[in-house]
Amino acid sequence: MQDKTKAILSGATQEEKLRLLAGKDYWRTMSIERLGLPSIMMSDGPHGLRKQDGNENALGLGTSVRAVCFPTAAGTAASFNRDLLRRLGETLGAEARSEKLAITLGPGVNIKRSPLCGRNFEYFSEDPYLSAEMAVAYTQGMQSKGVGVSVKHFAANNQEKRRMTVRSVVDERALREIYLPAFEETVKRADPWTVMCAYNRLFEGLYCAENKRLLTDILRKEWGYRGLVVSDWGAVSDRVKGVAAGMDLEMPGGELNLGKLRAAFAAGELTQEEIDLCCMRLIELVLRAEEAARVIVCPPCDWAQDHEAARAFARESMVLLKNEGALPLRKGQKVAFLGGFAKKPRFQGGGSSHVNPFRVVSALEAAALREDLQIDYAEGFGTEDYEYDPVLARAAVQLAKKSEAAVIFAGLPESMDNEGADRQHIDLPPCQVEFIHQIAQVQPNVVVVLHNGSAVRMPWIGEARAVLEAYLAGEAIGAAQLDLLFGDYSPSAKLAETFPLRLQDTPCYPNFPGNPLTVEYRESIYVGYRYYDKSEKEVLFPFGHGLSYTSFHYSDLKLSAKKLQAGDALEVSLFIENSGAFDAAEVVQIYLAPPEGAVFRPARELAGFAKVFLKVGEKQRVTLNLTPRAFAYYHTGLCDWYIENGSYRVIAAASSRDLRLSATVKVHNGIEAPAPYAASALPHYESGEAQQVSSAEFEALLGFPLPPAHYPEGSRHRLNWDGTLEEAQGTRLGRGIAFFLQKGLPLAGKLIGDIGSLDAIAEAALEMPFRTMASWSQGMLTADMVDALCNLFNEEHRIKAVGTLLKGGVQAVRKLCFPQLR
Repeated sequence: MQDKTKAILSGATQEEKLRLLAGKDYWRTMSIERLGLPSIMMSDGPHGLRKQDGNENALGLGTSVRAVCFPTAAGTAASFNRDLLRRLGETLGAEARSEKLAITLGPGVNIKRSPLCGRNFEYFSEDPYLSAEMAVAYTQGMQSKGVGVSVKHFAANNQEKRRMTVRSVVDERALREIYLPAFEETVKRADPWTVMCAYNRLFEGLYCAENKRLLTDILRKEWGYRGLVVSDWGAVSDRVKGVAAGMDLEMPGGELNLGKLRAAFAAGELTQEEIDLCCMRLIELVLRAEEAARVIVCPPCDWAQDHEAARAFARESMVLLKNEGALPLRKGQKVAFLGGFAKKPRFQGGGSSHVNPFRVVSALEAAALREDLQIDYAEGFGTEDYEYDPVLARAAVQLAKKSEAAVIFAGLPESMDNEGADRQHIDLPPCQVEFIHQIAQVQPNVVVVLHNGSAVRMPWIGEARAVLEAYLAGEAIGAAQLDLLFGDYSPSAKLAETFPLRLQDTPCYPNFPGNPLTVEYRESIYVGYRYYDKSEKEVLFPFGHGLSYTSFHYSDLKLSAKKLQAGDALEVSLFIENSGAFDAAEVVQIYLAPPEGAVFRPARELAGFAKVFLKVGEKQRVTLNLTPRAFAYYHTGLCDWYIENGSYRVIAAASSRDLRLSATVKVHNGIEAPAPYAASALPHYESGEAQQVSSAEFEALLGFPLPPAHYPEGSRHRLNWDGTLEEAQGTRLGRGIAFFLQKGLPLAGKLIGDIGSLDAIAEAALEMPFRTMASWSQGMLTADMVDALCNLFNEEHRIKAVGTLLKGGVQAVRKLCFPQLR
């Protein structure tokens, strides 16, 4: 393959090489047919394929081929089951092969910094170790079928608000310990075919797509990555700098930046070596995909069988948060199913991962197929309702009153779990909160089943005897819910994120989603349970929490050594016994508590886990291995991982707060490194009170002054290709367009009917750079038109700019209406 790569590269003309640096269209790479280099196709698909059907020159939302929709990452991570993630990857890989796809865009391994992130349903966890383990297994599974992954979004892309332009201001320790490990472990252990760079800006305020430190120094030189880096769709700001930085493939395709590449090469701003290196990695990827398709044989897909696999995955992805004896329900028990989600479940999120499902099964439909269940249904509230409707609720209240138990299927509308927009709160719609209260007044056995992509607040928790967190569990969600509700299987999932009591309790609350130019990660390493446990904050449900229909007894914790040299691994083992009356699986979690040292650290961190299935009365010794990295923190003075001398507490637990057993190991490091910073300058990091960190304290941690968070006051700055309509509101034209988007578009939506979350669409349009609009337009908005748009907002050459836009608009209409005349 190496010889063929060299032959194609040496045989390609300079023009062909430059064209290889961008895709052919929305989903395919460029080909050089005369040299035997084919085009390959990719598709969205972290939890189900979203292959564009027929027109590869379009985004494909709503027009993709039918495919099985599996549980989203929020749920599969809760399974704490590496084998499940591997099987999910294998299944998706086989489906991708059947659709002649070479790459699927996933997994998403960004950390859940805040429960508000609109895309949290696509991400695994607030914990980097768990995220890494899930991503490695998924990647290995998919690539075993000869289909590559695209690990995304690299890096520190943890919100949707201004995601395409904002600068993430993160200290080095937080980057290395929280936000990069899932990428690092996947690269080192699973060799992903591609890594997708993110939209946002990072080091030195550079966009990730042109950030040499991120893409070359860290990814390639430190971690040894040899695969291809692809841009997120429309993430490229400066393509010339991107090539030099190691960003190989711009997507979607088109000629938007082709002229700039030609000019840069002619001017000596871009070297032949830099161009050839990117081309070589693209050629290697295409040939790798071609070889895998030839060597790895996949039988034809059985979509019905994959649907049943989705049901099994969903069962392991639902977390039993509370149970006061209400579950499991008895077969034959008179049960009321209430709420619109019982008939129309939320099973996936909105945006680029949205799957056209093979077959959706609701809880109500699944119940109708079973003769052993006695189920009645009343809607009570709709899935998109906000205000409580007493007329609609009346029948549900009456049904609940005469039933033996009431199961309320509640959740968030799709607009609150959606790419492109963050949530504004973590509450269920008010109508559902009031509905739960009304049902609880007439029925003592209330079970709430939740459909949501991230944590929600539960002021009603005292009124429910049981709560089952179903997350967005894929198309077989209803059958899986019944499997658990009626005791055919025991729940075994554990929360991969903390559920706070209030949004105000979250560590990044004062700094999320940030300001127009920056978002400051002032909480540093104190993300999720690392913050709550260090500061001893009360939570609704802790990380790792999840109940079962049985009980488990932990005993006889043993360590392979009482003393270690820094760099040694540690073997941990203990007995787990199923001491209850139900066959079930338990997730054993091992946390490591560091010694009191010279630097601030969390109270404890997840260092290992294992899922073990035990029959009633069965007892099994579980063995886990802790790597040296589990003991280390990132030392910014050494620019490397460092293990402190001292005694580390090894804890076997059922959650980050349900600590069952512990033992101590003493670690010796012959190298005594000085502290990387003075503790006196970082009092709130030492105490864990991350919400109290001041600008001065954060600057002391960063080691550099905070960059400007706002545009200069009282002055209007010139807009360029990176500009947005939000920035353009300093002009009359910009204010007019913004007014239409914010007021006119939602009003038009009310007249037209339901065409999606128009508020979110308006917000995303305001925050989208002009260059991204052009990239997504696939030639409708040309480079000349982007220049003209900037001139209009900058009030320069306005007559010429209007002429250019009118001429370009006419050509765009011709392309749309008469594509054969292109």
